[in-house]
Amino acid sequence: MSEEILKKSTVKSPFVAPVKKILRKYHLHSVCESAHCPNIGECFRKKTATFLILGSICTRNCRFCNIGHSENIALPDELEPQNLANAVTELGLSYVVITSVTRDDLEDGGAQHFADVVRKVKETSPGTVVEVLTPDFKGSKKSLDAVSSSGIDVFNHNMETVFELYHKVRPQADYYRSLEVLTYMKRKGHITKSGIMTGVGESMDQIKEVMRDIRDCGTDIMTIGQYFQPTKEHLPVEKDYSKDEFGSLRDYGLEIGFKEVYSGRFVRSSFNAREVLDSMKGRPE
Repeated sequence: MSEEILKKSTVKSPFVAPVKKILRKYHLHSVCESAHCPNIGECFRKKTATFLILGSICTRNCRFCNIGHSENIALPDELEPQNLANAVTELGLSYVVITSVTRDDLEDGGAQHFADVVRKVKETSPGTVVEVLTPDFKGSKKSLDAVSSSGIDVFNHNMETVFELYHKVRPQADYYRSLEVLTYMKRKGHITKSGIMTGVGESMDQIKEVMRDIRDCGTDIMTIGQYFQPTKEHLPVEKDYSKDEFGSLRDYGLEIGFKEVYSGRFVRSSFNAREVLDSMKGRPE
C-alpha cells in the first residue's frame, strides 16, 4: 500500500464515529468500511454513506475485492429495509447509494430485497435521490425488472476491468452479460452508470475498448479509479496511473459520448455520486 493511499485512508475525522454509531444502531453495513475505502473520512464528513445490503459476505471471490467470501450465508434481514430507511432519515441524507454483495445463493440474486429497500427509503424520505449499484443478477431480466420498478433514480453496474482480464479479475462474472445488464436498464429509461479500475495489467487501448463498449450500451456516466491492493493475497498493482493519464481518459470518454466521466486516482463508483450526477445534468446536450 502506497504512502498516499495510507495517508488518505487514516486521516482522522470527527464525522466518522457518529455515522458509524448510527450504522451500528440499525445493524447496517457500509461498503465504505467493508472494502476499506480510502475516501471514508471524506464521505462521512458529508454525512453520506454507501449502504451495503444483503449482508457483508459475498458468494463470489473476485481477486481485487476485500469483502469476505463464503457459500454459506444467512438469509436477508427482513428488518433491513426499514432500518436503512431509518438511518437515512436520521442522517438527513439527500442522496443515497445502495449496493450489495453478490448473492448467487438466492433465486433472484437479492433483487426483491433491493426493491424493498429502495421503496422503504422513498416512502420514509421521498426527497432522497437513490442510486443503486447492483451485481449482475446472473443476467435475469425478472430481477432487473424488480429493481427497475422500485423507484430508483440512478442504476449503476460496474464492469470493473477490461475484457481480456475478466478470467483473472472476475472469474465468476461475464463481460458480455454485464454489458447486457447496462443495455437493458438503459432501455428501461434509467440514468445508467458504470465504472472500472486501472492498474491490474490492462493497456490504454484495452481501457478505451471497454469504455467504448460501455458507451455503446447507452451508459450516461463512467467512473475510472486506481486499483490498490487490499492485502498480499489480492491481485498486485501492475501500474500506478498518473494524473495526466486519468485526465486523458476523461477527455476520451467525453469525446465518445459519455455525459460525465469521473476519472482519478481515488475515484470509486459511489464517491461524490451526488456531485457527479449534478455535473452530468448541468452539462449541455
